[in-house]
Order: sequence, then structure tokens, then C-alpha cells
Amino acid sequence: MLQHETRTIDLGIEGMTCASCVSRVEKRLGRIEGVEAEVNLATEKARVSFPSTTSIDDLLEAVRAAGYTARMPTVEEASTPTTGDSQAGAASAAASDPLMTRFVISAVLTAPVVVLSMAPALQFTYWQWLSLVLAAPVVVWGGWPFHRAAAANLGRGSLTMDTLVSLGTLTAFAWSLWSLFFGTAGMPGMTHEWSFGVRGAPGGDIYLEVAAGVITVLLLGRVLEARSKRRAGQSLRTLLELAPREVTVLRGEGSEPREERVPIAALRPGDRFVVRPGERIAADGIVALGEAGVDESMLTGEPAPVDVQPGSTVTAATIVHGGRLVVAAERVGADTRLAQIARLVEDAQLGKSRAQRLADRISAVFVPIVIALAVATAIVWVATGSPAEQAITAAVAVLVIACPCALGLATPMAVLVGTGRGAERGILITGPDALDRAGAVDTILLDKTGTLTTGRMSLTGVTTVADSVGTESAAALALAAALERGSEHPIARAIVDGADAAAPGWRGAQVSDFRAHAGLGVTGVVDDVAAAAGRSAFLVELGYRMPVSLEQRAAASDDTQVAVGEDGEVVALIEVGDRVRDGARATVDRLRALGLRPALVTGDAERPAARVAATLGIDEVHAGVSPEGKLEIVRREQADGRRVAMVGDGVNDAAALAAADLGIAMGGGSDAAASASDLALTRDEPGAIADAISLARATLGTIKGNLFWAFAYNVAAIPLAAAGVLNPMIAGAAMAFSSVFVVLNSLRLRRA
Repeated sequence: MLQHETRTIDLGIEGMTCASCVSRVEKRLGRIEGVEAEVNLATEKARVSFPSTTSIDDLLEAVRAAGYTARMPTVEEASTPTTGDSQAGAASAAASDPLMTRFVISAVLTAPVVVLSMAPALQFTYWQWLSLVLAAPVVVWGGWPFHRAAAANLGRGSLTMDTLVSLGTLTAFAWSLWSLFFGTAGMPGMTHEWSFGVRGAPGGDIYLEVAAGVITVLLLGRVLEARSKRRAGQSLRTLLELAPREVTVLRGEGSEPREERVPIAALRPGDRFVVRPGERIAADGIVALGEAGVDESMLTGEPAPVDVQPGSTVTAATIVHGGRLVVAAERVGADTRLAQIARLVEDAQLGKSRAQRLADRISAVFVPIVIALAVATAIVWVATGSPAEQAITAAVAVLVIACPCALGLATPMAVLVGTGRGAERGILITGPDALDRAGAVDTILLDKTGTLTTGRMSLTGVTTVADSVGTESAAALALAAALERGSEHPIARAIVDGADAAAPGWRGAQVSDFRAHAGLGVTGVVDDVAAAAGRSAFLVELGYRMPVSLEQRAAASDDTQVAVGEDGEVVALIEVGDRVRDGARATVDRLRALGLRPALVTGDAERPAARVAATLGIDEVHAGVSPEGKLEIVRREQADGRRVAMVGDGVNDAAALAAADLGIAMGGGSDAAASASDLALTRDEPGAIADAISLARATLGTIKGNLFWAFAYNVAAIPLAAAGVLNPMIAGAAMAFSSVFVVLNSLRLRRA
């Protein structure tokens, strides 16, 4: 059998609004033999694998046949996975602005219509005509997105929530027009039979507030949805922004090559480039010249910089401290580790469906049933000898009472109140899909640094030598701080901060002959005494004697150590490390009470990770894990049938956050982590993790209660309307009551 080569391409998809759109595009593409497609609503992309026998034009035509627009990626998008997402995010932001304008204008016009309709005491002569003038633009212009989508779906043989919204509001509006022009509603004092000279016209009930109110409320839901979608697509753009836009390349051979500043796109493998202190490394490569500390926290999540020297491997987007490096580029652009992580985030998002629209799925059956019931109602009434007017009235009552106002309010109102309450508590919820997953998770993976620990190097201890001629902790700290005062290294800052608290008089020390030894330590003369601070081996190499007691302490400690020596002897061992956050143990206990199994996942070494886990009472520990490894752990847990929540704060956590059933980003973390998550915590404390899950579950419970009421109300009320027990006015009142109930039920979340 002839085997055909398989290609993969990312297509930009325009016009999608919900999960049913994603499914429709995937199904249409999947009808082509050999084609597999995964569509991402957040990035508005379709990743399509297709055989060489299929042309790209065939794919574009399939998307057009589904009712959407597809476009080929540009050269820049094809080479960098995040660029296209940036354009998609910009498009989403642009689309939400006119939607907000539509909502605001509709709300302003709808408010007086609702007030006049519901408050008889405020009604004046011909108030109905003013209501018509105000409601007409809302129904026609404000509701145009729903009417247009309903018509488009109908043309493809599909019925969705848009169909029900359009049908219900237009029916209520048409009935109101008929009553105003041909019934008694428009001319107070006119008789039923002779209003506007039309004998046998229907009565005077109008439902303009129903038509306008439903449109306005559902526009609010669309605005909230657009904002959540735009925020969800931010993660890849944030990753892209970490890479520098320009790089200093060395040109020419010889002892003094010239430096040339060029765009990052001009960098090629094999080029040598310069990185100065505070700058980000432009590409993955090998250090050719220089020594420095490199902050890799955006990859590893760990605060301590890694010391590098000629021959060391460095990674794009990491930051250089305390030295100048010349790096030989090996992997550039889309081949760097940063770009690979960005691709992992994108793949994780494409590999699963997050938008679960229960109301849309049920409405696919609900809408045709309601339409059929309305038609059947009219036929039965006519068949039993009733006047056509009575048959139309009963049929309209069925449509009006089935108008999905409560159904449309069920999720947006609960999300609106729940997210508002969350904002007060420092919890940001991205939308209903995040709440769905929060209710199902049973396992929670916790990053260590920046999540359960502070993520900042700080002083953890000072060990001195008992027989070192009266040397004490404060004196040792003062000596080390005097040497380290000019350094920007995180370890140096931790020592200086510790000295400020324990020995505030240290700043008066006089330092001369200062020298920094990159990756090793510092030396100098402090108050006329030769001194040094740095690695123990470095001080021993300089001739300082290391007491046995300090050697034993160094072997037993899990923290980063700085030896302090003066006058030929190491007098103290200063330890700096990452401290467990206040409240972290109580948070772990609360998570267990919520039915979650906690596990620690960190890029840190095994010993410090085990120490933190023991402090917090966590039995399961995964240490020394890379960003790719964290993603693999999430997928392995999911393969075992568990629903996984992932908590992290760094770029190194972004892929795992996106792949997890529920991603939770800690406050104070990176933008990439927050954007890839479902719950983002602006309150930078561990207790917010348990608060977020509790609030999300409470909001989900409210949504389910609202949806149950919305459907149960229709199931109970539609038969009464069909039987003629409820006329359209009572049906409209019942529908309004169902909406009020949903709103009041949602407002209970303010006390959550």
C-alpha cells in the first residue's frame, strides 16, 4: 500500500464564538480522508495533520464550508509559535470593544422599558409607544449578533442557543407590534373589536421588556466571555516577550572583533554574541568567554543563580548577573528551549477541550422541541374548533415562556458574582469552564519555590566557631555584608539584608582592595584585616583554614552556604535559602479536607525538597523536575484516571498549568503562569489556593442550581402555556420571575 507523507500546519480560524463552533470545524476537516484537526478557541487556530494528497486549498475550503474563514500562517507565524497567538489576541480585543458598546447602549435603552412595564404607577398615556421606540433598536441592532448567528446556523442545519434567543425575542417583539398596531395595547379607550379598524385583532398585551431585556442580559454574557477568551490567549504572548528583541553580535576575527547590535531574527547558529550584566541571553548556546551568575528562575523556578564559565551551557531568556559573557549560539529562534516551552503550552491547550457549554448542547434538542410544541399547540387548538386568535395566543405563550432568559442568566450571573467575590479575596477566575474543572479535581500538584516557599533567598542561619577568639554571628554577618555590599547577586542581597537586621552598624566598616571572583566569592581588606566570603573550597584555596566543626555543618546543611574568613581562618558559615511561607502547612491540611491528594513538584534538589515536604506534611515528592518533566507528571497522573490541579508561579510551570485539568497561578508569579492558568491568585499567600478551590466549587454549585431551575421551569410551564392556562402576559411574568430567581440565587455567592 502506498504511504503518503503527512504534513502539519496551523491555520488561523476566524468567526468562532463557542465550543460548538470548534466541534463543527473539527468535524468538517475530519471528513477529508487522512485529515486530523485540533482547534483552539482561545488562539483561534486549527492544527491540521494531512496527507500529501490533500492540498491546503482543500483545507481552507472545508473550513469555509463549515461557515468560518481560514487563513494561512505568515512566514513569521510559522517560525515562531507565539506570534500568531499575539495577532489572535489583538483580534479578540478589537472584537470585544464593539460588543461592549452594543451592550452599554442596549442597557441604557432597556432600563426605562423594563421600569415602565413593571411599574404601573409610572405608566402614562401612550407609554407603550415610547417603549417601542426604545426597545426596537435593542431587539434589531443589539440582538443582531444573535440573529445573524442563528440564521447562519440554520443555513447549516444546526440549532443552538442563538436560535432560541433570536426566535424568542423576535416572537415577543412581533407579538408586541401586532398588539400595538392592531390590538388594544396602542390606543387606550379603543374597544377590542375596532382598534385601528381591524375586527378580531388580538388583545393588548405587549412584551417589549421581554424582548429587550433578554438581549441586554445575554450581551452582558458575551462581553464577559470575550474578556475571558482574550485573557486565556495571553500566555503564549507573555512567553514570547521574554526573549530579547536585539542582540550584540561579535563580527570579524582576531583579538579585537567589533560589536554590532542586530535584531534577534538576524542571529544565526555559530554566531558569538555578548551578554552584559542585567541583560537576557538571546539564544541557547555555550559560554565562550567570561564568568557570571545566571538567573534561570524563569525555567527552573529556583531563586539561586547558576554560576557559569567557559564551556557552560546557557539558555535563551535567562538573565546574567555579575559578569560579562560571550556566548556561541547553538539554537536560535523557534529552536530555543523558550520556544519549545511555548510550543508545549500551545500543544497542551490544543490537546483538550475546555469549553463545556451545557446549555448549548441541551438547546440543540430543546429548541426544535419548543418550536414543534408551539406549532402543535396552534394546530390542536384550531383542530378542536377554537378561534385562530386563541390558537395563536397559546402558541405565542409557549414561545414566550420558553424564551431562555433564565437559561442565559444561569451561568453569566453566577460567574459575575463569583468572580466579583473572588476579586475581593484576591482570586481571579477565568470563566465557567474553569469552575467545571475545579469541581472534579482530586489531585493537586504544588510547586515549591514561590508557591509554598517565598521564592526569595534569605538568611536562614549563621554557624560560628566556638574558639575563634570571640567571633559571634553578628560580627560574622557584618564582615560578610561589608564585602558583599556592592554585589547584586541574590545571595549577597540576602546576606546584606540579614546583617541590616542583626548587625545594623556594619555599614561603617571600611573596605579596600576589593575583588570579585565570578562564581567563587569576594576578597578584600575590612578595617585593615584581610577577609574573604564565598565558596568553602575557594577560601581553602586562598589559604584560609577550615575548622572541622564548620566542615561538618556544611555537609549536613541543605541550604546554600557562604564561608566567611578573616586573618587566615574561616570563622563562620552563613546559610541562605528559601523559607516556607506562613500558612503553608494549614493550606495543605485544608486541601486534604477538600478531598484533594497533595504532591510536591519542584525543580530543586532532593534534599531541600524533602525538607520542605516534611515541614508541610506532604508524603509524595517529585524533585529535580524540569518544565518538561512537570508536564509529563501531569499527563501521567491524568493517564491514571486522576483529575489534576497544578499550582505554580513561574514560566517553568506554564506548560504544566495549561495541561492540568485546573491550573492555579500564585500571586507574585510570572505573567506566563497567570495567563496559562484557570485560577490566578493576586493574593500572594498559600491560603488563597484553598480559598480559590472552595469559591470555584461554590460558584459551580450555583451554576448547576441555576441551570436546573431554568430547565425545570420550562418543563413545568410549557404544558400550562400550551393548555391555555397561561396567556402570554402571565407567561412573560413567569419568565421574568425565573430570571429574578436566578439572579437572587447567584447573589448568595457574595457571602461565600
